[in-house]
Amino acid sequence: MADETVDLVVLGGGSGGYACALRAAELGMSVVLIERDKVGGTCLHRGCIPTKALLHAAEVADSTRESETFGVRATLEGIDVAGVNSYKGKVVERLWKGLQGLVKSRKIDYVAGSGRLVSPTAVEVELNDGGTRRIEARHVLLATGSEAKSLPGLELDHQRIITSDDALNLEHVPASVVILGAGAIGVEFASVWKSFGSDVTIVEALPHLLPAEEESSSKLLERAYRRRGIGFKVGTRFAGAKVTDHGVTVTLESGETIEAELLLVAIGRGPVSAGLGYEENGVELDRGFVKVDPYCRTSVPTISAVGDLIPTLQLAHVGFGEGIMIAERLAGLDPQPIDYDGVPRITYSEPEVASVGITSAEAKRRGYDVVTSTYDLAGNGRAQILATAGAVTLVAQKDGPVLGIHMVGSRVGELIAEAQLITNWEATADDVARLIHPHPTLSEAVGEAHLALAGKPLHSHS
Repeated sequence: MADETVDLVVLGGGSGGYACALRAAELGMSVVLIERDKVGGTCLHRGCIPTKALLHAAEVADSTRESETFGVRATLEGIDVAGVNSYKGKVVERLWKGLQGLVKSRKIDYVAGSGRLVSPTAVEVELNDGGTRRIEARHVLLATGSEAKSLPGLELDHQRIITSDDALNLEHVPASVVILGAGAIGVEFASVWKSFGSDVTIVEALPHLLPAEEESSSKLLERAYRRRGIGFKVGTRFAGAKVTDHGVTVTLESGETIEAELLLVAIGRGPVSAGLGYEENGVELDRGFVKVDPYCRTSVPTISAVGDLIPTLQLAHVGFGEGIMIAERLAGLDPQPIDYDGVPRITYSEPEVASVGITSAEAKRRGYDVVTSTYDLAGNGRAQILATAGAVTLVAQKDGPVLGIHMVGSRVGELIAEAQLITNWEATADDVARLIHPHPTLSEAVGEAHLALAGKPLHSHS
């Protein structure tokens, strides 16, 4: 097909790419969106949505198993993996169809194929149904996302040594699993598999589960996982893995070995940038990540980059925010750069771990005079009804705004919206203490933590 020129060509239809395409089209730009697989990317098809569906199925299994605690007699006959996968697939399918409809309704030209940057203003696409198409654009957005990483010398066979992508498509519940890495992905799969009946051991080189979180949150999660019978070895380095007739033997640097049916490698995700023409056309990379300024501009004026491809938080909602910001900048509006401290983060394990703002360690590193306040969920009526344990911890500047809110407990992810407003609008404990939270709700725990920090605790000791 002959060259064509549009306002914006987006290479990659994941969270960051499609958000930018939708907003740009809304602002009157002509947009071409290129995706080799399915619009929605990692989050919709291999990440956030399908894993949270598995976690909900796991919650249903636990509720059934523990039903007598609540005076309900029910028995768990087992996990129908085909049924779980069918439910998960239906959720993904509905959202995918809705997203396709949205792209179509905004008059975005959707191109199914593998694109490659061929000049600072052009992408060439090998179309999925044959042939090629070259698209010239005033601006190019690189949004090719990420893929599961492994360690040097650790070969993924996708049978015994697997990635999170493989784990989502298992057709049985593994008898035993070793999970390498205690970030959100590793911790969430540990939660699912334990609920489904697997024997689980997490191996993490850093000193805690969820090492990027507030240390008190990590410790509460560790306590909960011990209670659930989820094994973990923190501060422990992995040495190697060997596939055997029956599974895999994992060796630690201490010389200890662990036998399991599967090894899930969950050490994070790396950028998809190799062989796509980025460096040849002047785009600067760092360890495979595209380097950008606070407005997601690359070293080439006609090219921006977004999402997991750049070294910011690898979260779908960060991709949305970055994509919208780029579209508005290209349309001549004056969007603000994203404050990454202000982005909420949730791990959907049981119990959930949710946070926004900075940790106490980071606040001290930045020179703040730090005060903290912790409200234990043991004093919260709704938490008692739900039979969950955990806490809300505030990190604040002495006589100043709240800098971070860190929560552990069932469903605390749903509390993060208020927490986000508190930290992003630089509220003080006194500001929040004046607000009345509905009773009985988990949200009262947020209120109680601020009441305590303001020096007027209600249901806790000061």
